[in-house]
Amino acid sequence: MPNPQSFIFPGEILPYDGSAILTPDFLASEHADSLLHTLLTSTSWENQSLVMFGKKVDEPRLSTWHADPHLPYTYSGAQRVPQPWSAPLNQIRALCEVQTEHTFNGVLVNLYRTGNDHLGWHSDDEKVNGPEPIIASISLGAERKFELRHKETGERVSTMLSHGSLLVMSGLSQSHWLHRIPKSTGLDEPRINLTFRHLFEDAM
Repeated sequence: MPNPQSFIFPGEILPYDGSAILTPDFLASEHADSLLHTLLTSTSWENQSLVMFGKKVDEPRLSTWHADPHLPYTYSGAQRVPQPWSAPLNQIRALCEVQTEHTFNGVLVNLYRTGNDHLGWHSDDEKVNGPEPIIASISLGAERKFELRHKETGERVSTMLSHGSLLVMSGLSQSHWLHRIPKSTGLDEPRINLTFRHLFEDAM
């Protein structure tokens, strides 16, 4: 089995075939609170239609894609036209770049309005992300469960993503693992997730 890729902070949650490192208190609570409020009130949220199992369905959450104007992002049959970078998103991008020693040129922002909003099993394995992408994921708001399932063995790993946490997936994680945010019954509070990534223009 390949050794997990390691970063400068602890919290590895994958046993093999890639890396997923969790830092629960990456952002101070005051900073996370302010960022959550700013994004909830100032983001031009979009409701996308995706192709799932050959059928077009509404994405069970709201989202936006932010990047340079020449960097659209296509997944599940939907091409996302980039919105401009905002000052708060650029600030968080810089923090993630320092922490991971990696550059990011786009961020997918997801809004889970209640526990009914969710994210199904998938991998961020689009060619444009590269063969071993580094994806830095910031969680804000309601705590939600994050699950991973190995594509071959079926082994499952799960953790809770808390307000202000950072999860960095890298190495072979997208090749060998699926991940999801399941529904959370009875939850009425929103969660925002920022997934910073580096798109390779020659793969578009």
